[in-house]
Amino acid sequence: MTVDQGIVFAVLAATLAMFIWGRLRFDVVAMLALLVVAVIGLVPPDEVFAGFGHPAVVTVAGVLVVSQGLVNAGVVDSIARFIGRVGTHPMIQVVTLTGVVALCSGFMNNTGALALLMPVAVWLSRKGGHSPSLLLMPLAFGSLLGGTMTLIGTPPNIIISSYREETGAEAFGLFDYLPVGLAIALVGTAFIALLGWRLTPQRKEPSDEEELFPVGDYITEVQVPEKSSSVGNTLHSLLEKVEEDADVVVLGLIRDDRRELAPSTYKVLRPGDILLVEADTDSLQYLLDVANLSLPDGVGEEGEVEEDELEDEKGGRKKRRRDNGDVNLLEVIVSADSPLIGQTANRLSLRVRYGINVVAVARQGQRIKKRIANIRFNAGDILLVQGRQDTLHESLSDLGCLPLAERGLRIGSPRRTLLAAGIFIVAIGALMLGVVQAATALVGAAVAMVVVGLLNPSEAYRSIDWSVIVLLGAMIPVGEALETTGGANLIADQMMAIGGTLAPAPLLIMLMVVTMLLSNVVNNAAAAILLAPIAISLSQQLAMSADALLMTVAIGASCAFLTPIGHQSNALVMEPGGYRFGDYWRLGLPLSALVVATAVPMILWVWN
Repeated sequence: MTVDQGIVFAVLAATLAMFIWGRLRFDVVAMLALLVVAVIGLVPPDEVFAGFGHPAVVTVAGVLVVSQGLVNAGVVDSIARFIGRVGTHPMIQVVTLTGVVALCSGFMNNTGALALLMPVAVWLSRKGGHSPSLLLMPLAFGSLLGGTMTLIGTPPNIIISSYREETGAEAFGLFDYLPVGLAIALVGTAFIALLGWRLTPQRKEPSDEEELFPVGDYITEVQVPEKSSSVGNTLHSLLEKVEEDADVVVLGLIRDDRRELAPSTYKVLRPGDILLVEADTDSLQYLLDVANLSLPDGVGEEGEVEEDELEDEKGGRKKRRRDNGDVNLLEVIVSADSPLIGQTANRLSLRVRYGINVVAVARQGQRIKKRIANIRFNAGDILLVQGRQDTLHESLSDLGCLPLAERGLRIGSPRRTLLAAGIFIVAIGALMLGVVQAATALVGAAVAMVVVGLLNPSEAYRSIDWSVIVLLGAMIPVGEALETTGGANLIADQMMAIGGTLAPAPLLIMLMVVTMLLSNVVNNAAAAILLAPIAISLSQQLAMSADALLMTVAIGASCAFLTPIGHQSNALVMEPGGYRFGDYWRLGLPLSALVVATAVPMILWVWN
């Protein structure tokens, strides 16, 4: 082993250890690794940041923007509404949800597809009278299986495609992954639907009286503005306006800091009255619009924020402020590392500092029936938040909140849906015909969606997961350092010593299992970057097709079913499903074995 190889191995070992440790974000760890190899001189100075212009990085960014455009146009919402018509039997629900999310994940960001279908899954579980945990883990695993089917389904596929060019062959095409990916998606979905869902834990048995978890009713405060048409009218007349098109129950009235529970329907409303109402998100929006009510903190109708008085942090003089802009309601989940945990909305001054109102809170499937301002947030809480469209997603990112779905507020018109689908189909067609490369086709589609108004430029930038972009841009040169120093060949030699006498099938099984294990503890893109050079070195020493080994790494990197930290989709369902860290292997281990047993013969048949 040379000195340079020893340094590369030490950097990679430290990087993997810090990935697993998790105290620093993976993109920060990747940048530290890049800076170390750059300072030592293992990467030429003019190539240190070349990874950020790598086609794989640009392609990933393009996929994320296009995915957001499809969401904005209502393409996925249309699919979600179709799912709502399936029956109540768990097996039917599982196969429908898993199949649909797998199909969507083949052509858009799989975490985004999962987040949009999560509320549907929880609603279906309640409709069927069983725990959401039966559906959410299969839904997450289905999103991973679906990502293996196409070039754009998951970042590892894009990365492996670019590494194929190093072997002298063309990059993998859009549907080159389909024979193997479709096989494991079909087999995996069938296993989950027939048997796998029974291996998921049932954390609670919801009764018919229990409230729906993320998409159900909320206890919400609404205010009667001074100029509202409801001033001077009775509660009875207010409810008459909305009773045919909304499901709203008035639980209380707060006037002059005095609470009156179950107020008389003949109570006359005054300016400044706060009504405590029970309503789902669609009914809430309808109530605000029809009855000319607002949410507390001065947010008025049609996205205008009325003048409000804000007291500065020192308790001194109050000041007035007016704000304007389109206002959205959004359901989000509080992640495990969110700064909200243990804090209240009042203490964090969410309205003043972030422009966000917390409208309602649900915890472990139950609505919290307390004044919202006094609720201390926990990891996994589902919040219904309100904020300006142009700043809401950025603020939520700062607060460590992951969007679940925008309920009834962004229903795509048929024209917008067809327009988005048309742009996407043109890009896919150009890619399939070889007219342009994947990066050019997808960036072109992203720009077209911005130009035609399916999303604005700010939204396009926010849709990009910059932590993944930084991870890829930083780790690609580090992976190249592993190759240029001969480190990849050295690892390949050791693997040859272990499995050099093995037939191709056992060798691929060994490589896929190693990749899967690594992907379960580090980001799947990082796993692909680290193992792709080793796969190429192995192919050269064995005089074996590099395609087979690269495809093995791609599948292994995308199939992280054993831990909640293996993929963001796994982490996203952990709290809503009530899962513990050790629950994932119960379904994930047999599913991983099934993937290996299905993928290896398919790879040997198609690519060897």
